[in-house]
Amino acid sequence: MSDIDVAATDAVSISEFDRLTAPVPAVQDGGPEMIQLLTPEGQRVPNADYDALVATLGDDELRGFYRDLVLIRRVDAEATALQRQGELGIWASLLGQEAAQVGSGRALKPQDYAFPTYREHGVAWCRGVDPLNLLGLFRGVNHGGWDPNEKNFHLYTIVIGAQTLHATGYAMGVQRDGAVGTGDEQRDTAVIAYFGDGATSQGDVSEALVFAGVTNAPVVFFCQNNQWAISEPNDKQTRVPLYQRASGFGFPGIRVDGNDVLAVYAVTRAALDSARSGQGPTFIEAFTYRMGAHTTSDDPTKYRVSAEVEVWKHRDPIERFKAWLAHEGKADHEFFAAVEREADELAVHVREGCLSMPDPVATEMFDHVYVESHPLVAKERAEFTAYQASFEGAH
Repeated sequence: MSDIDVAATDAVSISEFDRLTAPVPAVQDGGPEMIQLLTPEGQRVPNADYDALVATLGDDELRGFYRDLVLIRRVDAEATALQRQGELGIWASLLGQEAAQVGSGRALKPQDYAFPTYREHGVAWCRGVDPLNLLGLFRGVNHGGWDPNEKNFHLYTIVIGAQTLHATGYAMGVQRDGAVGTGDEQRDTAVIAYFGDGATSQGDVSEALVFAGVTNAPVVFFCQNNQWAISEPNDKQTRVPLYQRASGFGFPGIRVDGNDVLAVYAVTRAALDSARSGQGPTFIEAFTYRMGAHTTSDDPTKYRVSAEVEVWKHRDPIERFKAWLAHEGKADHEFFAAVEREADELAVHVREGCLSMPDPVATEMFDHVYVESHPLVAKERAEFTAYQASFEGAH
């Protein structure tokens, strides 16, 4: 685990803390069970609905999940350190949410399209985005240095909840293009929209759920409920578990243990399969926890107690999966050590690559406004170039 500031705070009352950190019950308010295939101790929990999906995974794929979890956590740690050293303007950490992102990201097929927020570094990794492109965005030297259409992974969205509308619109387009329910595994397409529990309070999300429901769009709404919308806990945002909202829009909702990579993979794969086959949207609530700050400009000790973080440390998604792999004989000490060495090498790549990023040429801001040249943009480029030139030779 990365070092986490667990200084004590009086921001939350003891009774409130007891409520927040109580063990998650199997059943929430009489609703469906929270899907879990691995306990926090790494013990396998049978599930008749999802065991078959996990059984299709080979040992190499399972070890690949572990590798993904470890490497993206290391990228996250390096990026946080770089921001603290003034090399990034800001960073949104995914610490604690790795399983939710890797499990869902690996459930996607190549033709599926993902719409992230600004924290989906693990999904970006699964879609083949170089972590340096993520850092470039937060360093202010690019606008997201990957081709969204090549990776089928949209650019990061800062406006809270807006990407759910983008995803729904794209899914409606896929539907109208006849790429849903054909039975062709290479053609049928699903869309996934990522957002946090805080975003569910935004109107954009409700509008997206409305349109997805009434059009039966092939979209999966993947909510990472990390318990805190910056400083607002769940009970300040909703009176019912988030997944239950889906029923009001006419499609299924399900809650999954977001720290269980196997369960997340199985639930997301089933939802995506359903969307591709023409059965419409699904709302997945991945019940997880944000171990660090909302962003590097946030101080979580102002609104949550350190003991709450300690409780969730024992539900760590990487240690849980590692324990299961070792117990089942699917990975040994040599494998785990090799992954750690790879993580060290990746850390060097990330750090050196970030520090060597060139500043962009200022006129590049005009290059991608329109696909084709535009007289107004050309005029503004000329004016800006002349303005820059006016400083040449000035003392």
